[in-house]
Amino acid sequence: MADEKDIVQEPVLSNTDLAFERTILAENRTLMAWVRTAISMISFGFTIYKFFHEMSHPSHLSQHLFSPRKVGMMMIAFGLLALLWGVAEHNAMVKKLKKSYPGTERSRVAWLAVLVLLFGLALFLGALFKQ
Repeated sequence: MADEKDIVQEPVLSNTDLAFERTILAENRTLMAWVRTAISMISFGFTIYKFFHEMSHPSHLSQHLFSPRKVGMMMIAFGLLALLWGVAEHNAMVKKLKKSYPGTERSRVAWLAVLVLLFGLALFLGALFKQ
């Protein structure tokens, strides 16, 4: 039989602590949804751009108000804006949670979102300046 000294008792989380943990996890899931949506819009924009660009003659494309290139670039830009918006909302919520619960740390999902944003911006600028 183990001595009472050998048994390590971990602190029990209160209902308030658990509620904060659930809120933080929900906020991370929300940011992951923003990242998925942005990646979908960015990749769909590149798909439209490349697919229709390969199918059409370049002189035919310039006659349309919304060429595949313009639509693709708009989709990429909307994806980047959506991701920027999601990161801003996430940061605002984390800052609000830190006031009440100082133990709140920056999530790894936020770092992933920033990396996707920077990579998407580099791809957007690369596509924008390649005519």
